Amino acid sequence: MIATCRVCGNYSRDKEVSGNRIRCPKCGTEWEFRKMPLFILSGCSGVGKTTTGLILQRKHPGYVVLDADMFYNIMPHETEADYYEQLEQMESLTKNIAQSGSPVLWTMAGNLDKINQTYHRRFLDDVWILALTASSREIRNRMEVGRGITDQTWIQSSVDYNEYFLTHRMIGDMPFEILDTEGKTAEEVAWEVQKWMTPHMASRME
Repeated sequence: MIATCRVCGNYSRDKEVSGNRIRCPKCGTEWEFRKMPLFILSGCSGVGKTTTGLILQRKHPGYVVLDADMFYNIMPHETEADYYEQLEQMESLTKNIAQSGSPVLWTMAGNLDKINQTYHRRFLDDVWILALTASSREIRNRMEVGRGITDQTWIQSSVDYNEYFLTHRMIGDMPFEILDTEGKTAEEVAWEVQKWMTPHMASRME
């Protein structure tokens, strides 16, 4: 919507963006838009992203909380190009929701390293990523006992991904922060995530 030229109808992925202005290269028309941050709540399978997102939806209706798995479930996911296109759709939806002034938080595990290589990234302000973490033992317990998962390959891949977040602060060219969830209730984790988002939104919600 916001990136479709109202004069010539150009809806191609070819817009030029400078600050909060969009320019159509076909007819030269320019218009303003609201440029907002993209928030991502990441972490391995079983760490609590979905539970945290559900609590945020309920307690903080001013935030739009969405799960990136919606694209995995309805779009192809076999190639790198497929994953890039999922990101394009996620960012496109984000930029349009942002025109209402509502901050958008996505729960999302992978593809973080691809974000800056997408077309729709130009319509977004800073990208803020917070990864939920826990100990390897806790991740195994949450998956095996909490979710009844028996696939050891899946469980080990989650443990390994969790370890990556614990030992790094960049994934590709994307920096991220971490939040240790161990010993915290789901409500406490949601409160910490909301507290993390607030400073990045303060100036835009005045």
